[in-house]
Amino acid sequence: MPRQKQPRPDFLGHYSRLLAFERKLWQSGTTFIAGVDEAGRGPLAGPVVAAAVIFPKDSRIPPVNDSKQLTEKERCGLRRRILDLPGIRYAVCEVQSDEIDKINILRATHLGMRNALLELPETQIALVDGLKVPNLPVKCNFIVKGDTKSASIAAASILAKVHRDGIMMMYAEKYPQYGFERHKGYGTEDHLNALKKHGPCPIHRKSFAPVRDIINPPPSQGEFTLS
Repeated sequence: MPRQKQPRPDFLGHYSRLLAFERKLWQSGTTFIAGVDEAGRGPLAGPVVAAAVIFPKDSRIPPVNDSKQLTEKERCGLRRRILDLPGIRYAVCEVQSDEIDKINILRATHLGMRNALLELPETQIALVDGLKVPNLPVKCNFIVKGDTKSASIAAASILAKVHRDGIMMMYAEKYPQYGFERHKGYGTEDHLNALKKHGPCPIHRKSFAPVRDIINPPPSQGEFTLS
């Protein structure tokens, strides 16, 4: 029987660092630690998606990483491994483009995170990617670039990204003229050209400048912002 290939030392060190926050909390007696992250703040179309993941204490956690550093195939494979983990708890929540237009993308992102945590009432503390988010329902530690520093946050980033990409693939079939299957709603040259040719569709974020300026010719220069 062939010997199982051993992980590289550099990978083991990276993976150990990804569990540092969780191990410290587990050792202090905290059991239910939710990692929270989002996907889709920047695109011109589609929802923003937030996810929360609670790994079981002392479980064999898959080798997760920041979703942006993974290929689509790697993300999908890790998603399956995360969801197959015995005792895993998770929530994935969408905030649609019309709501984003009403309350702005930053508040929509915060709303998605809040809703995801509300679906996991057992959470004792949340590790949240990025800067402080107001009005979350549990005690939180906010970690800038947390998807590269916490396994729980990295797992949430993977679930959110794969979920959102799946949504955009469905919209690609409904609105084939925009090429959502290629850019997932981000403001690529291909997408902007399609917007100029066809105008926005119902899932476009009409408060974002590249979309808004097509509906109403631009009163000023503009790049959309996240606030």
